[in-house]
Amino acid sequence: MALPTIAPYPLPGPQDVPAPRVPWTVDPARAAVLVHDLQHHFLSRFAPGAEPLAPALANTARLLGLARAAGVPVLHSHQRGGQTREERGLQFDFWGPGMPDSPVSLASPEAVAPQPGDGHVTKWKYSAFARTDLAEQLAAAGRDQLVIVGVYAHIGVQMTAADAWSHDVQAFVVADATADFSAQQHLGALGWIADKCGVVVTTEQLAAALG
Repeated sequence: MALPTIAPYPLPGPQDVPAPRVPWTVDPARAAVLVHDLQHHFLSRFAPGAEPLAPALANTARLLGLARAAGVPVLHSHQRGGQTREERGLQFDFWGPGMPDSPVSLASPEAVAPQPGDGHVTKWKYSAFARTDLAEQLAAAGRDQLVIVGVYAHIGVQMTAADAWSHDVQAFVVADATADFSAQQHLGALGWIADKCGVVVTTEQLAAALG
């Protein structure tokens, strides 16, 4: 199965953010930001310049600027192109050969691209914790909160939030700085995360915490 063509849909707004089950709040002294899979290969299925991607990227760029200014570490999860069948593992059965080994496919939009001083993990599975040193990087930086932005909400973002919980790292998913295959899947992911493993926030809420 190849990635689907994604029809435009409105980003979730404050009215769509599920109520938290836990009293967690983002603390700049404890938090790191993970930019999840914002590579052109994954973004090419969205309509250019339209919701949900265009405003989600703008919100992400705003938050990255605030995080860096506040001394909050920024990390990026990127997949490698041209993976072998063995490297793909079961992902091949669900998604085929994956990303080509092309500089265009591998790159990120300039506004959300890695900057000097940012961290990085090479991602192999849905979760950015699987077969990576993300947990070790967070521990070394003294961070036990992870703010997640990027794509796709119901796949890698949700799985990464669940794995953060498994590592006793508080996960915060930014509703309007993530995007998905559809509004239904996006909202479903936010609801599951809020109920099972994390807290869903908006860009404005996170900006206030970082500011």
